[in-house]
Amino acid sequence: MPHFQIEYSANLEAVVDVGALCEAIRAEAVQIDAFPLAGVRVRATRVDHYAIADGNAKHGFIDLSVRLREGRAQDVKEAAILRIFAVMKNFLTPAMGAHSIALSAEMRDIDASLSPKFGTIRDHLETSS
Repeated sequence: MPHFQIEYSANLEAVVDVGALCEAIRAEAVQIDAFPLAGVRVRATRVDHYAIADGNAKHGFIDLSVRLREGRAQDVKEAAILRIFAVMKNFLTPAMGAHSIALSAEMRDIDASLSPKFGTIRDHLETSS
């Protein structure tokens, strides 16, 4: 873990390169010591049905949900979410300058006893010499 799940309003698809946003988040996340490389997952889901503020269709949103296994200290989690949020804000500054966009993020712990995991990604990571 962690898993980064982005939800974004469909009206931003022409304004934001969501794939590049995913990569920007992944690139920062793997630099954070508290996040194991093999556990980092970033994905995005377009939301076609939404209503925002006064109902004007010009408004859009990008919401990041970060789920991670319990056990990290509060200060470590706070520093991590602030780093990731800063990357998002920096990436989205041009779009937010020209469009009405609400940006939010939330990090929450997962109870490890209720979240079984299995995978072979670690077996296939390229190791540096």
